[in-house]
Amino acid sequence: MHAHKSQSDAFFSPALFRFLTELAVHNDRTWFQANRERFETEVREPMQAFIAAFAEPLRALSPHFLADPRPSGGSMFRIFRDMRFSKDKSPYKLNVGAQFRHREGSKDVHGPSFYLHLEPGGCFMGAGLWHPGPPSLRQVRTHMVGHPREWKALRSQGIQVTGEALKRVPQGFDPTHPLADDLKLKDFYTCTPLTEQQACAPGFLEHYTEACQRDAPLMRFLSQALELPY
Repeated sequence: MHAHKSQSDAFFSPALFRFLTELAVHNDRTWFQANRERFETEVREPMQAFIAAFAEPLRALSPHFLADPRPSGGSMFRIFRDMRFSKDKSPYKLNVGAQFRHREGSKDVHGPSFYLHLEPGGCFMGAGLWHPGPPSLRQVRTHMVGHPREWKALRSQGIQVTGEALKRVPQGFDPTHPLADDLKLKDFYTCTPLTEQQACAPGFLEHYTEACQRDAPLMRFLSQALELPY
């Protein structure tokens, strides 16, 4: 692991994106094993260092979310693809991601969380709920109907909530409700694009933390909807 870094340091370097670009060309075990040391030093260790450094700013946002730098079972996603149900048998993902989950929420990817995604030409950060199960979905929609002013307030702060949506308002909800469009949503998350230059710049941790702060009202709303502390 790298020595402890300060918030203003650069965590990621162009080498991370070079590695992922080359992996896209050579997505096979032989190449990966031959370049495993590069993966460790250019991709995994920088992300672990970032996760460890984000623990403190995250605690200030909410003590109920976790930044866990462990290489397995922590905040960082594995580079190995789950190929069981996929026609595409390439073994590795072409991005590196970290998900900062709610401590008491869902233990999988479907609970409220902050997210960082690094991919050549496709970096972004996000916050919210991705593909929640039907009970969670119902809780969020019910909370929205019960607290329309809170939902409108976070919308009016410029928080762009996005995701897949149904064609019509789901059963059990008023199709003429003023929040009808948002009640159709099947995900509730934000997506803030990042450039590779931003990700590699000193001060990126502060930049990421500010984006998470902007999205905090959404995270608070979703946590409350799911009866989780924020």
